[in-house]
Amino acid sequence: MTALIALTEAGARTARQLQKTLPDAVLYGRSARVTDLDQAFEDTGALIRDLFLQGTPIVGVCAAGILIRFVAPLLADKHAEPAVVALAEDGSSAVPLLGGHHGANRLAQQIAAALGGQAAITTAGDLRTGPALDDPPPGWMLGNPDRVKPVTAALLAGDPVALTVEAGDVSWLEPARFSASGVESVLVTDRVVKDGTDALVLHPPVLAVGIGAERGVPAEEGVEAVRRVLTENGLATASVAAAGSIDIKADEPAVLAAAQCLGLDPRFLTAADLEAQAPRLANPSDIVFKETGCHGVAEGAALALAGPDAELVVPKVRLGRVTVAIAKAKDRVDGQAGRTGGRLFVVGIGPGQLPWRTPEAVAALRNADDVVGYDLYLDLCADLIGGKEQHRSPLGDETGRALKALTLAAEGRTVALVCSGDPGIYALATLVFEQVEAAEDRAIRGVNVTVVPGISAFQAAAARLGAPMGHDFCLISLSDLLTPRDVIRRRLQAAAAGDFVIAFYNPQSLRRRTLLGEARGILLGERPDTTPVAIARNLGRPGEQVTVTTLAEFEPEAVDMLSLVVIGNSESRILDLPQGTRIYTPRGYAQKSETTQQIGKVQG
Repeated sequence: MTALIALTEAGARTARQLQKTLPDAVLYGRSARVTDLDQAFEDTGALIRDLFLQGTPIVGVCAAGILIRFVAPLLADKHAEPAVVALAEDGSSAVPLLGGHHGANRLAQQIAAALGGQAAITTAGDLRTGPALDDPPPGWMLGNPDRVKPVTAALLAGDPVALTVEAGDVSWLEPARFSASGVESVLVTDRVVKDGTDALVLHPPVLAVGIGAERGVPAEEGVEAVRRVLTENGLATASVAAAGSIDIKADEPAVLAAAQCLGLDPRFLTAADLEAQAPRLANPSDIVFKETGCHGVAEGAALALAGPDAELVVPKVRLGRVTVAIAKAKDRVDGQAGRTGGRLFVVGIGPGQLPWRTPEAVAALRNADDVVGYDLYLDLCADLIGGKEQHRSPLGDETGRALKALTLAAEGRTVALVCSGDPGIYALATLVFEQVEAAEDRAIRGVNVTVVPGISAFQAAAARLGAPMGHDFCLISLSDLLTPRDVIRRRLQAAAAGDFVIAFYNPQSLRRRTLLGEARGILLGERPDTTPVAIARNLGRPGEQVTVTTLAEFEPEAVDMLSLVVIGNSESRILDLPQGTRIYTPRGYAQKSETTQQIGKVQG
């Protein structure tokens, strides 16, 4: 994620234009001045400091001095600092302030190209020696970053630096800058190089790993097999740019884990894709063809992923129930063959208002290919999903939404399934995993599901009320559409006997009119008439209303499905303040303080 920080409406317009080029970027806007934003903030300094300490790249659409003042006290290790770029409001200039060799120079150039401005690159190495050695193109990895400084110093001084190329396309290095020999040297290789070498080692993305596995092989066997084959052949993990298998293995733990241990999303190819590689296989098998429709899974996958000019550098190796093969591309592996296993983000957008969206939720929605959700929920995040394929459905079609999202993800797409509140609290995350468990389609079972948390209704209500959940609490849904009424009553009795603070979800509808009244009666038998009760309606949305009363005076008829009901425990208190009525539940700190004082007096 990249953070775009706008202090004015003009800056926000420029940032929105930039988001077309940086789809993972989140726009933070000054709440008092900016309306079109992803995340609101009030304290500019606090936001910049927090993002910087989290290692988030920052593009401030503001004066460079603003960024400098706020990050200056935090500067410590230039190798660990994120990119910080100052961007003029009109997009005319992008100035990398920090992290030039860690993405800032490249980011500034990307911004300038997108907005038609200029990138003010001041890094001596970039200006005098061409591309920075410690900021190679995507996919390339540094083997020993500590050797960057002496090699760059030699290039700056005009001293001869040797370049040895064993793999990959090195045109970005501008080979003419180097010599056949020199005091310093650069080695471009896909091999493992022993520690202590004097050369700067660069690993190009030229290797592709093909994996086959029997049904049900544990994840750790796949990981061990891939690591062992790479190690025994002296090949660098850093040069592996793709890993995958045949599509019928999309749910195999060994295959998934083996790719993920390399830091890669696995890619899956059809039997036809793999059979197209048959003339190039070292070990074609009629038995494999009979079972899968192709003459080789591991070798075929490695060659297909590495590209048409690739060659097998490690023919199929069988280790237990896992097979591994490795192919090497002439220039680079682009990693786009086949399809990914697909990703599904089950996204909680909270009650819907902008300040209560998390940056993770915003990024998930912006990065999705497809967005699935109930009409109202998609309308609440319309600013983030414009131009995306939207799959809308009415209230009540929860199962259909979950299955639609999984089906799209199983096709290799990145999908966001939108929920209000938190996806794991009376929402769709549970239903998604139920569908995965029941699925016979291996592609669905192989979907990478990520649950993105959101602010749930009870958290929003607690914040509005003060601190009602200051001690032990529980959540109970009063909907008997999916839970038998006897089960709900048992849980109500247990919560009342345990003296829990309670938040009631789905408290009442046009048809369900009795359980909330029963709950009130049960609780009146266990706690005082003066117990605080709050009805929170439309939290975080237009028409928000919070009403505070007591258990004795609480009237269930005033509650509807847009409400959440919070009932305190026997210790909860109502506090009338100038700014409004609050509820809080003591946690025993006062009693602890009194006990400590008494002990002190005794000891004294």
